[in-house]
Amino acid sequence: MSDRWQELIVFARVAESGSFSRAARELQMSQPSVSRIIGELEGRLGVKLLLRTTRNLSLTDAGALFLERARQVKADWESAEDAARGVDSLRGVIRLALPIMYGTRAVIPCLPGFLNTHPELRVEITMSDERQNLVTDGIDVAVRVGELDDSTFGSRRLASVRKMVVAAPSYLEQRGVPKTPADLAKHECILGHGGFGRENWRFRHNETVTSVNVQARFQINSAPGILASAVAGLGIGMVSDVMAVNELRTGQVVELLPEYEMDGANVYAVLPAGPRPSAKVKALIDFLGMELARHARDRSERA
Repeated sequence: MSDRWQELIVFARVAESGSFSRAARELQMSQPSVSRIIGELEGRLGVKLLLRTTRNLSLTDAGALFLERARQVKADWESAEDAARGVDSLRGVIRLALPIMYGTRAVIPCLPGFLNTHPELRVEITMSDERQNLVTDGIDVAVRVGELDDSTFGSRRLASVRKMVVAAPSYLEQRGVPKTPADLAKHECILGHGGFGRENWRFRHNETVTSVNVQARFQINSAPGILASAVAGLGIGMVSDVMAVNELRTGQVVELLPEYEMDGANVYAVLPAGPRPSAKVKALIDFLGMELARHARDRSERA
């Protein structure tokens, strides 16, 4: 391994893992060797790339820029290797970021088919409803539901989800069943995050759009929390068809106002390195695009 290639690999792993010791274990090197390589890299460049304290490791502005370029160089090199081997010989690790509910109920069930096709690939998953920094967190691709807030990244639309409002039978027995969107203003509603956290809920019926400002005594920052709150009878929640499929089937919640249509949400693959993913990442995106779109069509036909 050339000295500069080793520097790039070691720096990227330290920055992505946030730890010299963790990077040393993953690279099967000693921690002093890792520290020496980073020190020599910073000395050669004449800038500080990492800020070290006894408890924390963070990137300088120069370090963040260097990491972004280093990840692109690594992706290009891996893509060249993958192209030489052929798509049937993809190998290595894909670091995938998923939202909790959509990831659990839509994406993860698709992965066995992908991994069975590519037995030399490994997938490391990070799950959070907070949107991670894909560059500093070392993410190869993220699946995100709803509007994208960073146009500097590459993205590809994978599928869409249908939104609906639901409530538990116990809540409806106490408060009654809303007959029109306007009735929601008299009910307890549950606000979430992102597109599920807006106080203005929009419905369409026969080409007519109705907006309702809902009242919320309960707000939670995760999709599983919205659904759990609705199941518990805390109020009416806005969910997606993917989120609530099991609870609707078992009767824990019921769909309200089914004749009114809400604005849906698109599902995207987001790439921190821009629109040119490595062959292994492209293979995963292509697979998910096909599978998630098929599942969305199946849900639409059942609705």
